[in-house]
Amino acid sequence: MLFREHGRAVYNHCFRLTGDWSGAEDCTSLVFLEAWRLREKAEPHGGSLLPWLLGIATFVVRRRRRVSRRHQALMDRMPGPGLLADFADEVVGRLEDQERIAVARQVLERLPRADREVLELCVWAGLDYAATAQALGVPVGTVRSRLSRARRRLDKLVEKDLGRKGEPLTSGWQLTGDRNRAVRSRERKP
Repeated sequence: MLFREHGRAVYNHCFRLTGDWSGAEDCTSLVFLEAWRLREKAEPHGGSLLPWLLGIATFVVRRRRRVSRRHQALMDRMPGPGLLADFADEVVGRLEDQERIAVARQVLERLPRADREVLELCVWAGLDYAATAQALGVPVGTVRSRLSRARRRLDKLVEKDLGRKGEPLTSGWQLTGDRNRAVRSRERKP
């Protein structure tokens, strides 16, 4: 009933104070919310609650301006958005890696399972011979012989099936001098 009687007057007052239609709507809703919260303190002046509602509206608009100024001051202190790095090289690198891994998976599928598992654990996962032997439940000597055989077979398959001469699929990987571990001989360029 109070809103029906004074809603338009409160809205017009809020609009004149803010100069913004949507801001006036927000303030009007806050005025009646605040009026409901303070309903115990309402005393009609000359039989009307309009002066009390307009007083609340003035307070609500003042608080809204203060909050808006604080928000703007905070936003002004925040650093501006920086430039985004060009990710095109990363995307190209990922696509190339995806192609290489697909080719490697094709060739690896043609190796016997035992050789493929040793190659995957020693070369790709970077496990040493003892850890690979433990993972597969075989002696260390078996891991060494399977790895050697797998690398020879893999290089032949790459040359034969894919026509790649020069850098074999396992290039970039070598056994260290003590032959206890397969390691990456070169790092990928950033």
